[in-house]
Amino acid sequence: MSYMDATIDVPVTGHRFRPDFTKFMNWALVWILLANIPFMAMWMVGAPPRTIPIVLAGLVGLIVKRMPRMVQWIAFVGVMVYSLLSFVSGLFSLTLDSLLYSLQFFAEIKPGDSIEYIAAAVVIFGILIGSWFLLKRDTNFSRPLYILLGGALIFGLVGADSAVGEGMRGHYFRPAPVGATFESAVNKSGFADRADGQRHLVLIMVESLGVPKNNKAMSDKLFAYYNSSAVKERYEVSQGTSLYYNSTTSGEMRELCGRWGDYYELLKTDDPKTLDCLPAQLAEKGYATQAMHSFKGPFFKREDWYPRIGFQKREFAVDLEKRGAEWCGGVFAGACDRQVPKMLAENLKRATQPTFQYWLTLNTHLPVPTEQNLNAGNCEKVSVELARDYPMICRQFAIFDDIDKALIREITASDFPEADILLVGDHMPPFFDRHHRSQFDPERVPWLYLKAKGSTPKG
Repeated sequence: MSYMDATIDVPVTGHRFRPDFTKFMNWALVWILLANIPFMAMWMVGAPPRTIPIVLAGLVGLIVKRMPRMVQWIAFVGVMVYSLLSFVSGLFSLTLDSLLYSLQFFAEIKPGDSIEYIAAAVVIFGILIGSWFLLKRDTNFSRPLYILLGGALIFGLVGADSAVGEGMRGHYFRPAPVGATFESAVNKSGFADRADGQRHLVLIMVESLGVPKNNKAMSDKLFAYYNSSAVKERYEVSQGTSLYYNSTTSGEMRELCGRWGDYYELLKTDDPKTLDCLPAQLAEKGYATQAMHSFKGPFFKREDWYPRIGFQKREFAVDLEKRGAEWCGGVFAGACDRQVPKMLAENLKRATQPTFQYWLTLNTHLPVPTEQNLNAGNCEKVSVELARDYPMICRQFAIFDDIDKALIREITASDFPEADILLVGDHMPPFFDRHHRSQFDPERVPWLYLKAKGSTPKG
């Protein structure tokens, strides 16, 4: 090879290297950085594990890098949609199937009432716009070395995601494993065993009521009002915890139907064994069965499956508001929970037969705003420590306090009929950030059982 040949070959080799590396960097900017950066930003506060979305984004990017820009952008949008759904399902302890099934009810909620949801929507929308312009650049690199480097970036990001979330993995993705031992507050407390027709039975499922973990301020507040002499004069008070999986409707299945599962299986069958839940069992024993919920009946199709499992009467937000309940806002806006105990008591006082009264609360659904008639803005009155260190938890406890005070006022009244009352959480509160979320046991919910001493007639 001549000297002249050498001087020609070197620049050509350099020319081939630089453009291909630029293409690789363009690809990594979109499919590694942009596809993951909003979720990486959550590392500082805590987030569900994202192994599959990270790998999926990288692999899809490698597949479509030589395709037309529009195809690449549609693929990017698809990756972002999947990543977002996966993130939300993990955050709220839903399976992806359950979340997809729930999307049909999106119109029933008001995410615009939450600054967190508005900010998230702005960020995602901005990323989609940014990706359209970034994909103008050529991403079709060809050198095998860069493909290997792309794989290294993908799995390096997976490793970083896993390392950052270490210690919080049990807080996310909690479907019941096959063969999981069943337990519930209804079973552990002995609540259902008291169905002898001599008293009413009241089951209250409290939205996002979790078990405090190494937080004395929260532990001291939880169920504290039920230690009063007025309560103990009429009830034997006991409490404990129960295992939970998934979200609210799974909690309802746990306590009402005595098994792990979710509500949509109740809509797909006429099998008497599947529908043989606590309301139906109590109805067979002569109990009137009533359900109350402070939100809309169509949401999660409760107006359809409640009667299928034996609830003879149902009252939802519109019914409770007609009876005098005020409107309370938030992402899930509905009737104010603090006014429902009075209506619950009225139901039992006018009952002509033993009654099973179920109530699913609403207002402590996250995120809890400071206004919107929730009476949670000045939560220093609840706990100065919680207001300072855990403001969102403090706002939840402000609502819990209002519910507890209203309920105790009714159940200790001289004209309140004899009733056993069981309160239980549906799931731990699914806070976005590690700081708040880590204050709760990720596996268990609390329950409190008020067993009537039999000092008053049943109605």
